[in-house]
Amino acid sequence: MSVTSTVPLEAELARLIVEALHLETAPEEIDPEAPLFNEGLGLDSIDALEIALAISRRYGFQLRSDDERNHRIFASLRALAAHVEKHRTR
Repeated sequence: MSVTSTVPLEAELARLIVEALHLETAPEEIDPEAPLFNEGLGLDSIDALEIALAISRRYGFQLRSDDERNHRIFASLRALAAHVEKHRTR
């Protein structure tokens, strides 16, 4: 497994998700490649909105609910980190 530049961001996003959603899961227990929704963390569309809002506040860009790429962006922690890294303004 290769370590990418998004690994520290993955850990940061895991903490952000746990805090924003008040999860009882520890951030380090979130598998970066596991699905965030359904069988993975079991998140739903309301959770996605909460995550998008937290990301907007922290990283300075909007995740739009009508973006047809959302299923790929939110596929996993790793996918989300890659998207944030590419679009963040802070």
